[in-house]
Amino acid sequence: MNFLKRLLRQDEGQDMVEYGLLAAFISIVAIAALQAIGPLVNAVYVNIQNALP
Repeated sequence: MNFLKRLLRQDEGQDMVEYGLLAAFISIVAIAALQAIGPLVNAVYVNIQNALP
């Protein structure tokens, strides 16, 4: 029982887990934003390409 109490009180490594979750969330948001913006950027490049002789 003491082992479980001691295990629950330990917070070593908790910061690393939080940083990992934060990095994963930022990565997911960045990927979603790039996928949403991708077609718009492609359209700009196509318009530039069509404007060039």
